[in-house]
Amino acid sequence: MFLLNSISHISNSHNNAVVISGSHGGRSSAEFVIALKRKPSCVFFNDAGGGKEDAGKVALSILEAHGVPCACYSHMSARIGDAQDGYQHGIVTEMNNLARLKGVGLAMPVKEAANLLSQS
Repeated sequence: MFLLNSISHISNSHNNAVVISGSHGGRSSAEFVIALKRKPSCVFFNDAGGGKEDAGKVALSILEAHGVPCACYSHMSARIGDAQDGYQHGIVTEMNNLARLKGVGLAMPVKEAANLLSQS
């Protein structure tokens, strides 16, 4: 498991690992993951309050289309830009179907979800 305050720090070395990011789950964040040759097993983002037309969590559908499980946690539960806070206090507000199939659920603490995914 890796905690990245910014998704811009993701690399191929995070292959098959759970990544908890402090970044918002917007399109630009998804692009950092898509650009990797070797993908993480799941990525968590801050939902940034949703934003206009759900721009803060569009990574959910983008990454699903690329085969990457993804979930967002509430901006009210953890600070944006602080992956440690997201891990410790984040509460899942939404996930793509790939993450759901791996056991991630609505209102699940990020810590619980990440630990579950790290064991599978």
